[in-house]
Amino acid sequence: MTTTTAPLLDVTGVTMRFGGLTAVNDVSLTVGEGEIIGLIGPNGAGKTTFFNCLTGLYVPTEGAVRYRGTVLPPKPHLVTQAGIARTFQNIRLFANMTVLENVLVGRHTRTREGIFSAILRLPRYHHAEAESREKAMELLAFTGLAHKADHLARNLPYGEQRKLEIARALASDPGLLLLDEPTAGMNPQETRAAEELVFAIRDQGVSVLVIEHDMRFIFNLCDRTAVLVQGQKIVEGDRATVQNDERVISAYLGAPLESTTPAAPEDTQ
Repeated sequence: MTTTTAPLLDVTGVTMRFGGLTAVNDVSLTVGEGEIIGLIGPNGAGKTTFFNCLTGLYVPTEGAVRYRGTVLPPKPHLVTQAGIARTFQNIRLFANMTVLENVLVGRHTRTREGIFSAILRLPRYHHAEAESREKAMELLAFTGLAHKADHLARNLPYGEQRKLEIARALASDPGLLLLDEPTAGMNPQETRAAEELVFAIRDQGVSVLVIEHDMRFIFNLCDRTAVLVQGQKIVEGDRATVQNDERVISAYLGAPLESTTPAAPEDTQ
């Protein structure tokens, strides 16, 4: 008897309209346990809008997003509590807080101490605070930032700010991490380090869905890659499948999708 394991993330028919504009059109995608899945496409293809639909920033016009078999609530903090964390295309750190404090902020969804415990500084509060600090330092060590725990986030080099944003996302103990262009603006050495970090995250039991424009990064990293063009998923598969698809080639060269439709044979009669 063959058994099939339900996907960790199951996105079915997600459509997002803004008035008369359809930004995402009937997109379905799955992410399994232990998978790294890529999402690529030209600028304006709807990739970040799709991420926003997954994380509760937008409520899809149509379709459903399920995580571990349960439809996700359309609230970002509840999506985080459910087990999905994300980073952003534009870095969103607390610039005037320390590196450690930024990661501690990411732990707030996993702490259970109430306001009275915090105000009265009860023993349970101190225990929870110590646990959060220990977990945060582990994550800083994991991302190579432990030696800069007391530095202000704004003083970190660009590549380390990217790492810090990932550490903060991991602080919520996600089962699925969404990365929105994690290597944007990085040099080749930083990009290679980011690739190794994503593999290490996967090895810790966290699945990853990543948007990226760096094709070498994506194809070195991902088990499968989906391509969005004009809000639609046109192909999904392994490296060879995606690279050799004429629709993908046309999209990146700027040709309209219609031009990839085979021409009708000429009438020779």
